[in-house]
Amino acid sequence: MAVPQRTALTLPDPRGVEPTIEIAKWAEGEGYDDLWFADSGGIDALTTAAAVAMNTERCRIGTAIIPVYTRTPAVFASTCHVLNKLSNGRFILGLGSSSQTMMENWHGLEFEKPLTRVSETTQLIKQMLAGEKSDFAGETVRSRGYRQLPLAEDEHQPIYMAALRAKMLEAAAEFSDGIILNLFPKGALPKMMEHIQAGGARADKKLEDIEIVCRHMVVVTDDKENARNAFRAAFAPYYATPVYNNFLSWCGYEDVAAVIREGWAAKDREKTTSALSDELIDEIGIIGTAEECHDKIRERGELGITTHIISCPSSKDGQQTYEAFTAKNFRF
Repeated sequence: MAVPQRTALTLPDPRGVEPTIEIAKWAEGEGYDDLWFADSGGIDALTTAAAVAMNTERCRIGTAIIPVYTRTPAVFASTCHVLNKLSNGRFILGLGSSSQTMMENWHGLEFEKPLTRVSETTQLIKQMLAGEKSDFAGETVRSRGYRQLPLAEDEHQPIYMAALRAKMLEAAAEFSDGIILNLFPKGALPKMMEHIQAGGARADKKLEDIEIVCRHMVVVTDDKENARNAFRAAFAPYYATPVYNNFLSWCGYEDVAAVIREGWAAKDREKTTSALSDELIDEIGIIGTAEECHDKIRERGELGITTHIISCPSSKDGQQTYEAFTAKNFRF
């Protein structure tokens, strides 16, 4: 059965927990299907997701993503059990590796073997959620003798994996219940879908049966130049990190990735940001009038994205952007 198209709102609200709960309630009332949390620091995604679960009734609540390095598999499993109960089965755990910058600089953790770490963590959490006594010795995680109360037979806790390049895309399709994408140029999506299909085939999954989530950077505006400049300033440094710089190269933008690396190493912000041309920004972001943004989201749906997280990087355009994707204003 093909996965349906869904619209989602990004959380948390940077102003804090109370505003996050209020915007979650607003989004549910306005017809959004999902609420997806980032976990980039400042406002903890999992505890805030619990608060949102207790203040909403219909929307699915997911994480896109929680870094696997910051919590143990047992902590993930026990937290998922609680969130599954609080949300009446609406919670989705989205896991990923994050980046060297966040893990090593923010958390003081070694960014080791991300592909293996995410895959092994996902597999071990699934065993723990089933109530099995742990006996797992992987390359990056291990656990022995842990057991928790299992979910009921009619309960299921989905675990999704974030992925960018070939091996992680294939592993996510094979081992997880769904895939989370981020900041890809539109032209690279067919190539990404080929790897998702290949990984899914190893687990007897058809491509059309795999949920593929993306956090789109969307700005509904008449001032495209200003929005592109804001995108450039916010995300050029993102593509300077090794994870996303390598991804940009893999997508076919080797020259752009090289300029960004050089500019970042030289602490030349102008060189770094100007590497992202207007044309490339329009491949990655979704910028324009409401009608133009609607069409671009629908186009990405036709290319294989099934769950569309609307995230506006421009605070002054946020409300009109989120309004544009309410049920009364947008349909697939």
